[in-house]
Parts: sequence; C-alpha cells; structure tokens
Amino acid sequence: MDTQTILVVGATGMLGEPVARRLLADGFRVRVLARSPERARQKLGDGFDVVQGDVEQPESLRAAVEHCDAVHINLSGGPRPEDYDRIEHRGTVNVVEAAAGAGVRRLSYLSGASVSEGRTWFPSTGAKFRAEQAIRASGVSYSIYRATWFMESLPLFVRGNKAVAMGKQRHAWRWVAADDYARMVSTALRVSEARDKVFYILGPEAFTFRLALERYCELVRPDVVVSSPPLWFLAAMGLVTRNAALSDVVRLMRYFEKVPEGGDPAEANAVLGAPMTTLAQWCGERKGKS
Repeated sequence: MDTQTILVVGATGMLGEPVARRLLADGFRVRVLARSPERARQKLGDGFDVVQGDVEQPESLRAAVEHCDAVHINLSGGPRPEDYDRIEHRGTVNVVEAAAGAGVRRLSYLSGASVSEGRTWFPSTGAKFRAEQAIRASGVSYSIYRATWFMESLPLFVRGNKAVAMGKQRHAWRWVAADDYARMVSTALRVSEARDKVFYILGPEAFTFRLALERYCELVRPDVVVSSPPLWFLAAMGLVTRNAALSDVVRLMRYFEKVPEGGDPAEANAVLGAPMTTLAQWCGERKGKS
C-alpha cells in the first residue's frame, strides 16, 4: 500500500504538533499548513512538507490539499467571541471545501467533549458544532474527536510562582494526554471502523480543575502556590487592563462552571485504543522540564 499523505492544519499548535509528530513517526507523509513556513520549519524540524497557506484565504488552500489522502484540522479561535466563528467554523469550512474539491478521502477534526446543539450559545462551542456540521455535510469520510480537557493546558494557568484555578470549577473532567490523542488520530486513519464516527476522547482519571492543577504543581512545580480567585474579580481585571486573552479565559471558565463533561468514550476506546496516560505519569515526564 502506498504511503498516505496527511495535511495537518494547526500543526504548530499545542495539540496539533503532537498529532503531526505522531503521524510522521507512524510512517505517514505529513504536510503542514503554515502562514509562516519558516517559523513552522524552525519549530517542527526536518521531515515535514511545509506549505504556505491561511484558512481564511481559500485560494491558498488549493495547493495544500492537492494529492493529499486525508486532512486533520486542529484550529483555535479567540480571544474575541467573533474570532471563534471566523477561525474555527469558517476556517474549517474553507479547508473542508478545498479538500472535497481536491478529492481528499478522509477528514478528521478536533472538537470538544461539551459540544452539542444545545450549547451553541457559547462562542467556541457554537463554532465547533457548526464546523462539525460542515464536515458531516461534505460527502467526505470523517472522524470527529470530541475531546475533554488536555493535560497540556495545565501549565498555561501558571505564571511565575503562582497558579490560578479560576472560579468554582466543581465538575470533574477525565483529563487526557495529547500523546494519547495523537495516537488515536493516527490509528483512525488506518482502520475502516473509524470512518464517519464521532468519538469522545476521555482520559483514565477524573479530577476537578483545581485538583488537577494542584496535582500538577505538586509533582512538577512544588514552588508554586495555587489560588482560586473569583471570576467576577478576574473579569473586572480583564476589563480594566483591556486584556482580551484574560477576558476570553474568564468566559471559558464561566462556561465550564455550568457545563459538565459529556459523552461515552466506549466506542473510541474500542476502535482506537483507550488513553492510558495518568496525570501522575504525564507530570513525571515533565518534571524538571518546566
């Protein structure tokens, strides 16, 4: 069988990079879409076919999808609410239309575990749901991954010697490691049972946000003190300082105060192999590297 060529959209991002590296390690030809090919090559190193393009410029996508067997989409919007629809929804639509026009046979897409039609009132969830709809309607075989919180997001809540668990996050989430998710994406591209499926990607253990952050700090950053400032205070700080990124995270954490994790991972685990990395194992791999 000929080696498949996979285009990864978002390959330089926190969650796209592990997928690109896993696909390359598993023997796929990996093409990377990048607005700045030079920066992408510096970050990813050798072995990747880097092409210039932008999901907001449909004409730039035609060359990127040419002769590809599959496209994996991992886009991240924000910080303004309207940016989610512009990038995660409309950007995905542009990629999907280019892929379908070029005869690409498979699509895969990173969505979220809380995504559903009843939650489209929240900007990022609505954008992801509409992106899913576009993929389903494309006529191209697909695998959609509704993933929970990733362990890789925990260091983002640490600044200096302080960690912030925002608000009252009472829901427990089954945290997943990006490397496990990347393995599942790679497996899906090699098995027919993964075609035209929506998979829930949930890890082996459940922790509230604060407990997960405390565990990370205990094992990786013991010098860090964890606090839980109220969201109203952080929202006010974002307004006063005109910090769009902070305001965006506050909106996200308000959403997750209301919305629990959803979905059954049984089919994903059976078809793709269950995520096995525990939070303690993931932290152990990063101890001394932070």
